[in-house]
This record gives sequence, C-alpha cells and structure tokens, in this order.
Amino acid sequence: MKNSKSATCETKWLSHWFDWLRSERGYGINTLAAYERDLDIFCHFLEREQVSASALTRQDFRAFLAGEQAKGLARTTMARRVSSIRSFYRFCDRRGYFSLADLSWMKAPKTPRALPKSVSTTDMEMVLKAVKPDRQPSWQQQRDYALLMLLYGCGLRISEALSLRANRLPLTDWLQVTGKGGKMRDIPILEVVREAIQEAADSCPFQPHGDDAFFRSARNAPLNARAVQRLVERLRLELGLPSHTTPHALRHAFATHLLAGGGDLRAIQQLLGHASLSTTQRYTDVDEKRLIDLHKEIHPRSGINR
Repeated sequence: MKNSKSATCETKWLSHWFDWLRSERGYGINTLAAYERDLDIFCHFLEREQVSASALTRQDFRAFLAGEQAKGLARTTMARRVSSIRSFYRFCDRRGYFSLADLSWMKAPKTPRALPKSVSTTDMEMVLKAVKPDRQPSWQQQRDYALLMLLYGCGLRISEALSLRANRLPLTDWLQVTGKGGKMRDIPILEVVREAIQEAADSCPFQPHGDDAFFRSARNAPLNARAVQRLVERLRLELGLPSHTTPHALRHAFATHLLAGGGDLRAIQQLLGHASLSTTQRYTDVDEKRLIDLHKEIHPRSGINR
C-alpha cells in the first residue's frame, strides 16, 4: 500500500487489510488495484472533511456518496466502492482496530439496473468473417480469429483468454480456467473453437512452449488486453457496429445466445464463473427485452390504435 494515506485512515490498517485481501481472499491484481483506489479516494475525503475513520457517521457517508455520484460514476463503480469500504470496516472490526456499532446504512444508492449489452448473432458472424478473409490468412489473422472464437465460443473474460498457456495444447473437450478471485471452472470447448486454436498454433512463427502465453504479439511478447480491445474497435468501425461492441460484449453474447437457445440459467452461471445467480439473471432481462421487441415488431395488431 502507499505510505501517503491520511492519518484518518491509519496506514497500518490499510496495509493489513490489503495483505488480507491478497493472501486470504485471493483477489486478483486488477481487483486489488481497484480496491486500493477506492480506499484512497475515501481516505482523502475523510482527510478533507477532518473525519476519523473510526468516527464515521451516516451523514458523513452520505456526503461521500453524493460527491462520488456527482462525478457521474457508473452504478457498478459506485457499488464496488461501497463494497470496498464495507470490507475495510468489517476487517478493522474483526481485528479490533476500531468498531462502528452499525454498518447497515453503508449501502450504495439504488439506481436502475443496467442490462448487459450483447452482440447479435448477425453482427457476430460479420465480426468473425471480417477477421478471417476467404484467402489463406496470415498468422496474425489466425491468432485474432482464434482469440475471438475463444471469447465468444466460451464466454471468457479477456484476461482468462490471454492466460491460455502453450502447454495446454492441443485442447481437449474441456478447458480449465482461473477466473476472478482465483476461482477455477471447467469450460466445454466447441470443436470449431479447438480447430481455430490449433490453426493459430500451427501458423504461429514463434511456437511458444511450456508455460509461455499462447497468444503472442508481432514482437513475440504475450498479447495484452489493449491489443484485443484495439482489434475489436477496428472491426466495429469497419463494420459500422454499435458502440457497445467490445471484447466483453462477446462474453455477454455468449450468455445471451445460450439463454435464447434454451440454455439452463444455472449452467450458464457455471460457464461464466458468476459467484451469484443474480448476476447471471441479468441475461434473462436481456432475453425478455428481445422477446418484447420481437412481439411489437411482428404481431399483427402491434400498430393498431385502441
């Protein structure tokens, strides 16, 4: 942890909490960085308002939330920020650093739940065809096609797809993935996905081996997330697709298309690696919206005024 924290949040408390998140909870580096930013912002608020962490009141906390909302933060960011702070306070209570009698009011403000933005099956076909032309593609095109197939065909996060190691090839019917919080899950691999990965492996001039990252850049370095984002952004602009067409939207498309095809919600939860079923249930809202739009579009009486 940084050593410039406010005296209102003692550095040793923060340091011990951060170590606990890493060692005991097994949080990944991205989650740890986000939690650290959250507490950094919160502690600077306490310092500015001259409030001790151990003497925080409901009014102080509401003032903090109001200031954060004024920044136009996303609902998910606000929810994570509150979760970070609650985690810190509970940790301090268990360790005996200080205790607040009641934390029930430490909640994120309720806002309308945003639906996951997916990619239609038609748009998804356009993306896959655009990255792999009819003629024999170069190894980079084979790599990009295989990567997009892995994201869409398995519903992986970017970090999960890029964590594929050379020694996992050739792929079998199942792939073990380590997701958020170090949680492992097994994902079934479609034959078309396995074939795409194998073609990419055969065409790669660098031939990574052992524990090397499978997806390589033109300089034979492990491919990074920004490169994947730029790839999808380029395809989105070339094809004129909606602005929400991102690598993560391919994961949403995986879940939405499975659900639309009759997939079981619990099974989809397992495939996505969601800790809570309520997170996966957002996709039922997406599917219901599609059905409502379809009903309005094709029903014979949809345009008749009553």
